[in-house]
Amino acid sequence: MSKQKYIALVDCDSFFVSCEQKKNPELKGKPVCVLSNNDGCVISRSKEAKQMGVRMGEPYFMAKKEHPKAIYITASHEYYHAVSSLVMAVLKDFSPYVQIYSVDEAFVDLTGLNKYYKKNYRELAKYLRQKILEIVDIPVSIGVSSTKTLAKLASDKAKNAKDNVYLIGKRKLVKELRNTPIEDIWGIGRRLTLSLKKSGILTAQELVAKSDEWLDKKIGIHGLEMKHELQGEMTSPVVNEVKSPKSIQNTRAFGIFTSDLNYIKNELNHHIHTSCRKLRRHNTKCLEVGVMLRTKDFKVYYAKKDLPSPTDFELEVSKIAMILLKEIYNPNVLYRATGVVLERIGEQGIEQLSLYDNLGVDKKKEKLAQCFDKLEAKFGKNIVKTGFSEKKDK
Repeated sequence: MSKQKYIALVDCDSFFVSCEQKKNPELKGKPVCVLSNNDGCVISRSKEAKQMGVRMGEPYFMAKKEHPKAIYITASHEYYHAVSSLVMAVLKDFSPYVQIYSVDEAFVDLTGLNKYYKKNYRELAKYLRQKILEIVDIPVSIGVSSTKTLAKLASDKAKNAKDNVYLIGKRKLVKELRNTPIEDIWGIGRRLTLSLKKSGILTAQELVAKSDEWLDKKIGIHGLEMKHELQGEMTSPVVNEVKSPKSIQNTRAFGIFTSDLNYIKNELNHHIHTSCRKLRRHNTKCLEVGVMLRTKDFKVYYAKKDLPSPTDFELEVSKIAMILLKEIYNPNVLYRATGVVLERIGEQGIEQLSLYDNLGVDKKKEKLAQCFDKLEAKFGKNIVKTGFSEKKDK
């Protein structure tokens, strides 16, 4: 028999809001809402904002009118990713097996750590939660069970638990499944929920009671895996593997509508730097660069070009990107966004060199790129910037 597993899902509470409260502690305990780019709608709410009645996804102009006393902040996604990295670093220091699920969630294999830390699994989860709070100042909810699906269910319940920790063990598994609506099961979307309800399945317990043949016919392999996971039989272990991206895209709307070429170049360079940093993080290089411009009225212009050799260096990518930008840029048009797309991505070290490659220059570029990364790791993102500025009259 396989050893009993203990899997935790660590979920940051109201993550974007928690990041803003970390940055500005005076916001703690207040009704805070984080808005999407260009202040379109509410994408994160504090507990106080939820109690006030602010709805998730509510347009800003409506929320501001209905709840004028709430505090509204424009999202800063780069900052949130930086804070996420700090949280994940604490998890990786705590357990050798951590699988990042999203910017604010990660699965952690706790199996056997009870002996190392000399705590039972509930105490272990509480200790981990306190450690994240002390080191990163981000509150989290932690669900613990024997599979990922059950850990996800437990983490949802942990949000309303007194200590923000919830365990689903063998003894109360049947009761939990009986009281869990199928729409609360991880991996079941709205369409599948409707389909299952038409078949008379309303709870998780009713789902696992179905035969493997019925589930295979109705849902497929995903249904079988879901049934076994809900019964406490692991089908998906926690793995550290991070898959390299097939393409990388970075784009974001401007704060204003503009036709200022230097402004657009600066924004594009910002996206290029972020994308190249991701290439280096995955130990990959790209062979194709694409540049996008979106106009005020949402028309999109795009151009792409092959690189002479694979690279992960922003100055090399920027050289080609600026040529592409000139091809699609019109000074008489107002733009709302720009972005870069890196394609044909492969692992470093597998590209074929030509007789004319200058290895010395390439080594210097590599060292300079590593220098960028080290500076940012020490002093924060965007400490080093490349940019364009207009000459002003004296």
